[in-house]
Amino acid sequence: MPRHGPPSRPFRRAPVARSALLRLSWGLPAVLLSGYLEAVVAAERVVDMPGVAAFVREVSQRTGYSLEELEQVLGQAVVLPAVLDAIARPAEAKPWHEYRRIFLTPERIEGGVAFWREHRAALEKATARYGVPAAVIVAIIGVETRYGRNTGSYRVLDSLGTLAFGYPKRADFFRRELESFLVLTREEGMSPLSPNGSYAGAMGIPQFMPSSYRRYAVDLDGDGRRDLWRDPDDAIGSVANYLRAHGWEPGAAVALPATVTSADVSQLVKAGLKPTLTSGRLLADGVRANGDFPPDSLGALIQLETRDGYEYWVGLQNFYAITRYNHSPLYAMAVYQLANEIESAYGGRGA
Repeated sequence: MPRHGPPSRPFRRAPVARSALLRLSWGLPAVLLSGYLEAVVAAERVVDMPGVAAFVREVSQRTGYSLEELEQVLGQAVVLPAVLDAIARPAEAKPWHEYRRIFLTPERIEGGVAFWREHRAALEKATARYGVPAAVIVAIIGVETRYGRNTGSYRVLDSLGTLAFGYPKRADFFRRELESFLVLTREEGMSPLSPNGSYAGAMGIPQFMPSSYRRYAVDLDGDGRRDLWRDPDDAIGSVANYLRAHGWEPGAAVALPATVTSADVSQLVKAGLKPTLTSGRLLADGVRANGDFPPDSLGALIQLETRDGYEYWVGLQNFYAITRYNHSPLYAMAVYQLANEIESAYGGRGA
């Protein structure tokens, strides 16, 4: 397994602006938020942040890690203000017309074709085993890490530690991921001080969170290791396995463009990303899917902001499966459209 990350050395903490933390909109009462921010701003080490001592005791009881081991590891994790700033301004907060420009580029399309050609055998194997088209697998890896060229520069222990104890809005989620990371590194024979990843703790070529790595990573090439940092074959198989486990339907469509004649479809949009709306309900409310959408099918109405208003799509089960990778309709649409562009440039018919 990879040994990423900086060598052991003292860390200098960059100053964190209180205004940057306030942008996170945690929703805590003002008095509690003020006290919590003071503790976060003052901390340079994760182990000095509120809640760590209780976390160490609970993880020790659940995992068999000794208190000494956990304290020793977390004692070397540092607070990263840049992580708190990054999570306050995710790309998914952009309107669709800006978000799309990030990923639907000639460079990313050409990179996808090159990646497909280089790893054709692994992609064919993954598609045969899991039923996920090669173009979709390639597009996800392209969106996530530019085909493995940018897997993240933050030490995972620091990122997860910072968010687990410095981001109350999703503290439970990141504490679970920190625990999964500690268990994962023990299972895979890695040092928890080594791996690098994204600001949110996502790791490797496909940017799996630790819990997803443990549950969905596969050894596609059969070399006895699940290496998502250095082994594109394992990354390809793991993406396909993840999508299939989250409801991917082999051979089915992903999304259909829609024509909307109703003045207000806000309630349909608010119904969510999971397909729950029948074609009859959509038609009755002024939405027509442009494509093969049988009467008994279910879909979700996807609204994307353009420069001049909105465009609409009916998201099907495979669109929803992509949103399980990143819970954003912008992300899923970028993957879908990039997959089509890569497929077309590769010589196929599209996803």
